[in-house]
Amino acid sequence: MITEEHILADMRVLQLLSQTFPTPEAASTEIINLKAILNLPKGTEHFMADIHGEHEAFLHILRNASGNIKRKVKELYDGELTREEIRELCTLIYYPEKKLELIKASEEDLAQFYSTTLKRLIPICQVVSAKYTRSRVRKALPREFAYIIEELLHESPSDHNKQAYWDSILESIMETGQSDSFIIAISYVIQRLSVEQLHILGDVFDRGPGAHIIMDHLLGYHSFDFQWGNHDALWMGAAAGNDACIANVLRLSLRFGNMATLEDGYGINLLVLAAFAMDVYGSDPCTLFAPKVDARKTTLSQKHIRLIAKMHKAITVLQFKLEGQLIANRPEWRMHDRRVLDNIDFEKHTYTLDGKEYPLLDNVFPTIDPANPYALTAEEQDLVEKLHHSFRVSAKLQKHIKCILQHGCMYAICNSNLLFHASIPLNADGTLREVELLGQRLKGKALMHQIGMVVRSAFTTDTPKALRQFAIDYFWYLWCGPDSPLFDKSRMTTFERYFIADKATHTEEKGHYYLMRDNAQICDYILDAFGVVGEKRHIINGHVPVHVAQGENPIKADGKLMVIDGGFAEPYHHTTGIAGYTLVYHSRGFELIQHEPFTSTKEAVRQGTDIKSSKQIVEMTGQRMLVRDTDKGRIIREQIKELEELLYAYRHGLMR
Repeated sequence: MITEEHILADMRVLQLLSQTFPTPEAASTEIINLKAILNLPKGTEHFMADIHGEHEAFLHILRNASGNIKRKVKELYDGELTREEIRELCTLIYYPEKKLELIKASEEDLAQFYSTTLKRLIPICQVVSAKYTRSRVRKALPREFAYIIEELLHESPSDHNKQAYWDSILESIMETGQSDSFIIAISYVIQRLSVEQLHILGDVFDRGPGAHIIMDHLLGYHSFDFQWGNHDALWMGAAAGNDACIANVLRLSLRFGNMATLEDGYGINLLVLAAFAMDVYGSDPCTLFAPKVDARKTTLSQKHIRLIAKMHKAITVLQFKLEGQLIANRPEWRMHDRRVLDNIDFEKHTYTLDGKEYPLLDNVFPTIDPANPYALTAEEQDLVEKLHHSFRVSAKLQKHIKCILQHGCMYAICNSNLLFHASIPLNADGTLREVELLGQRLKGKALMHQIGMVVRSAFTTDTPKALRQFAIDYFWYLWCGPDSPLFDKSRMTTFERYFIADKATHTEEKGHYYLMRDNAQICDYILDAFGVVGEKRHIINGHVPVHVAQGENPIKADGKLMVIDGGFAEPYHHTTGIAGYTLVYHSRGFELIQHEPFTSTKEAVRQGTDIKSSKQIVEMTGQRMLVRDTDKGRIIREQIKELEELLYAYRHGLMR
């Protein structure tokens, strides 16, 4: 019940609110509007993780809304259109510009094509816009066609009184030569309205060739949030100027023969690394460092592959030096065992690990001084400075990292779902583990929040110099530190995987979270610690690929945990047996979409091929979820309460 005491207590808020709603009529209208919105169906949320630069598959899934658009087209035109016609119509919606080029080159009766297509697209747009208010739909419309599309969406050709009006609009579109532009515009409206919110649970970067293309697309995407992954932290560190992160970024790119993101995407100068590698390793075949590329698909020549192998070895050795220096400068991280060059016997060509000696697979180290193995040569120092400069001055890279910072954090809570990339550090008994950060002992939510604050301080110019340097250094710890929520393993065995044959040395012992996440009680404990409420609440994360081919289930802990890393990146396909997951949360519940490998955008446009996907019902509700049942609904109810207080103040003379 609203009282005068409530009004007086909130007067400052109401005065600000009155600037937007200056009359009782304006306040009343907004109350009516907001109460109506509460009763609309909940918008569709899409969750994706571990995209790893696979831009074509990622963009295709966004364009087809994980198959949701095709499903709606089938429902709408069931029995009216053939399978081939439905496929062609869906392809046109996904790739309107490219598909129109092909159609115009082969279609004999373009006028009939335009007329038929326009009449088919409008009902699809009506279906996907049905769960939104007119105001919301209007904001999604392109300015040049907003009026026309809005008229068509809210009129029906079956209405005898309006049929001539409806037909006249379509005829005028064709007569004025706007058919192509209109089809393109309405196709993108259909795509946009099919997904209300996109959640990316980390790792856009590394392995695949198009991380920069994904980020360019996200810059213009209507609504998304980002939970940082370990590979994202690595690239953020590189952009901030962490030389160990820069070396890791380069090593991973060369390991998978992926220079496109570095050179084409961000303009990173790799010629200096190539020149250094040829000078130092010109006579070394660098066999262990040949890039992991599919010989049947790669466009790389054998000469180029040999050059990449030399560059790969050069940056790997340099990485171990830079990491060793960083570990020595940050003793509080307690990672001295990862100063791997200390363990090499350069005379015997062996490596000692946990008291046992292993022969090295490669013992050619011309740049390492056994007496001072972490010292850089003059040429290495010059190379590091040039690479550092290249990353720091890349305008596009800095722009993309700024986007990740603005839209991202270590975790998010949305509609009773706790989202994070990898893990929450736990003790052996399942309790939250305290981790030291800047002299504080933190755990759970407080730890994740403080890490986010430290990350942002690396890019804030008014941060004290010592804190900013720590933040820049800390990106590398996030990448591979034992207590990092983005890693949470005993150690990263990069050196061992390259130089030691015994696979027992390659083991990275997982943290307790990974061992206990199948336990529903542990998941409930974590959800409680983060303040996640709701009858049906979940943890959603990625990071560890789900081995579907071996029978592993992505739904764990009695449905409380969903792991949605299905291996988008091609190198993971043989391990997972699939090519990625998309989790869809709509008004009826959760659906997990399992995707098969995507061929190519070119084939999708020409042949109408789609990603083959299978659906797994995770959790369905008996009653359709409405906006009032969401976080957005809670905010709207608070807004209604404030508006009702404003209306009371107007009507009782407490505010003019």
